[in-house]
Amino acid sequence: MNDNTNTIAGWVLAGCFAALGLTIVGGMIYESGEPKKEGFPVEAVAEGGDSGGAAEVPIASLLPAADAAKGAEVFKKCAACHTINQGGANGIGPNLYGIVGDAKAEGRGGFAFSDALKSKGGKWTFDDLNAWLTSPRKFAAGTKMTFAGLSDPKQRADVILYMNQQGSNLPLPPPPAAGAAPAGKDGAAPAEGNTAAPAEGNAAAPAGNTAAPEKK
Repeated sequence: MNDNTNTIAGWVLAGCFAALGLTIVGGMIYESGEPKKEGFPVEAVAEGGDSGGAAEVPIASLLPAADAAKGAEVFKKCAACHTINQGGANGIGPNLYGIVGDAKAEGRGGFAFSDALKSKGGKWTFDDLNAWLTSPRKFAAGTKMTFAGLSDPKQRADVILYMNQQGSNLPLPPPPAAGAAPAGKDGAAPAEGNTAAPAEGNAAAPAGNTAAPEKK
């Protein structure tokens, strides 16, 4: 009996030593650390995609080919807030007759403009109008105009041409010389030499609309 017990105990002890030995050997074989040969590196793609996107086409380059009739159709979406006929009443937004070349946030039958637009000063130029229609909030930070902006530069050119024909009739700006720096991504071009935009209004035009300027 004692001999059998000793034999069993011996085998158990031998099995324990064998398991311990295998554990040590396995740890040595699969020891963690840097591999001798690195894999191929994978470069992460920068957020936002390619930073060298196409620059905005200057509005002066688009106006000669713009279509005022199409601009009139787009402006219909703004009619809930603005009138554009001579002597038209102010609504949620101011009357926009003769707005191109007129002073920003002044007159317009005493319309109550926001301080954000009043602070811009100067006259509405073609470039300013283009920047306003691209993003009112970027053009006049703090504006209460909720119009999101018109992303299509061709539609902006159409509606700007239409508005210019409603009481302003200013000569179109000459296209920029070849090699001239284009406008920035927000659609804004340098203020000098610009020619005009609508005044702010109180209600937003639906997304994709065009001319409704800022709310008060």
